[in-house]
Amino acid sequence: MKKIVFGHHEEDTLRQFRRCLETGNVVGGALCADGHYGYSQPVGGVIVYDGQIAPSGVGYDIACGNKAVKTNLTYNDIKMDIPKIMDELHKKTLFGVGRKNPIRVDHPLFDDEDWQVYNQIGKHEHDQLKALARSQFGTTGSGNHYVDILIDQETDEVWVGNHFGSRGLGHRTATGFLNLVNGLEFSDKPQRESMEQPPTLLNMDSEVGQLYFQAMELAGKYAYAGRDHVMQQTLDILQAEAVVEVHNHHNYAWKETHFGKEYIVVRKGATPAAPGQLGFVGGSMGDISVILQGIDSEKSRDSFYSTIHGAGRIMSRTKAAGKMNWRTKKRRGGAISEQDMQQAVKRYGVELRGAGPDESPFVYRNLQEVLDAHAGTIEVQHVLKPVGVVMAGD
Repeated sequence: MKKIVFGHHEEDTLRQFRRCLETGNVVGGALCADGHYGYSQPVGGVIVYDGQIAPSGVGYDIACGNKAVKTNLTYNDIKMDIPKIMDELHKKTLFGVGRKNPIRVDHPLFDDEDWQVYNQIGKHEHDQLKALARSQFGTTGSGNHYVDILIDQETDEVWVGNHFGSRGLGHRTATGFLNLVNGLEFSDKPQRESMEQPPTLLNMDSEVGQLYFQAMELAGKYAYAGRDHVMQQTLDILQAEAVVEVHNHHNYAWKETHFGKEYIVVRKGATPAAPGQLGFVGGSMGDISVILQGIDSEKSRDSFYSTIHGAGRIMSRTKAAGKMNWRTKKRRGGAISEQDMQQAVKRYGVELRGAGPDESPFVYRNLQEVLDAHAGTIEVQHVLKPVGVVMAGD
């Protein structure tokens, strides 16, 4: 069995990784340096199966990923207008759990025959999920999802980055298939499961395994289309054009050939990094982001050509921001204050809109240290500094 661990991790994360390696037809795996404890499979974990797929490994935010675009602008073109630009981005970028877009967006994806996968589960499920996907198209969710304005530290070129996934479509798809495995109906209220839940596995040659893979691929198309839409919206605000595009999922399962055989590679919070393949990896709002490229090496092959998707959390949301009192709409007991966060991003030169202390720079690792742990498997092509960040509010 091929397995490799990059960086240093808490015992809970390592235990989760070991359990994944021991469950099912596993041929290998990797734990990236930004890894941390997750649901069933650690974030930053890569598990490779022979003839199986793990919906619990792909997770609830199917096809969450990053897109970055190099524009035709330089920093001088926008630096005097950044507060105004961020105000406009904050106004037009729709964040929030369950957020729906008040403007219907027609997209060719909604005419795709792939939607028929849900008809094989039931007409009600098909109609409900397609309607939900339509209503949320062009929205970006909450948590660590963002739109960033970034500057190349060498060339002063302006880049734009975004991060989010397949919204409610992905979540309902994940819960639906996990329900089926647990003997429930697709649309039933899901059972409450522990973070310690062992991997849920489907055989790829089974009907439910094939249906899940098709539904996951559709969610992937939806996530790509959504990130494209929000990116174009951002470029329109900047009055910019895209020169280079870098786009990857990092919560997904791929059919890939490794060591001469096709396997299913489940990456949860990990970016594919085949030789020559570009990836966009964002740091915190007070740290660099990078465009990286996979290279060929023994360590790269042993990691199944996988790398980090971000800096990696080192503090939970509740510890950072405290517990919310939903009656008063205020948090108490957090280790990081709003003032701490605002001062940190101001020192770093970032114009911030939205976000709460649970997404402050203090809750993430230093990205360069995480990248250093993957030396010999990737090369950094561009180092990008954020000058504007917009996220969901607390």
